[in-house]
Amino acid sequence: MNTPPLQTMNYLGPVIGALVFVLAMSLVEEPRRRNLNAVLVAGTCGVYLSGGFGLWELLYPIVATPLIYRGLQSYRFIGLAWLMHAAWDLPHYLWGNPIWPFMPTSSFGCLIFDTLIASWFWVGAPSVMPRGCGLRQ
Repeated sequence: MNTPPLQTMNYLGPVIGALVFVLAMSLVEEPRRRNLNAVLVAGTCGVYLSGGFGLWELLYPIVATPLIYRGLQSYRFIGLAWLMHAAWDLPHYLWGNPIWPFMPTSSFGCLIFDTLIASWFWVGAPSVMPRGCGLRQ
């Protein structure tokens, strides 16, 4: 196991990123917010396909895809898919290739970011912006 050393910003950056993500997504009106986030989490299925674990990389997309499909109807499934991706980030940080090859700690940051936004989705992705601030059609 050859994990890169972590600095303060390896923790703070993903927390700030998650806060910005929640603020930005709070501007998107329902049901567009839920559908957009189901599409975004679907994109996570391919980010590690060449991540160093060979055929095992296909496991996450196979398991996640049906849950993501259910995410079109439920934030809890979107949250579950983000938690699954966070769980996949950990072995990539410890043993595999980082999500961003130019940043060795990126999978660790992704783990923090994914876990935080998954928590927001798990509670129904409530808007943190005042009413009337959302993006309309």
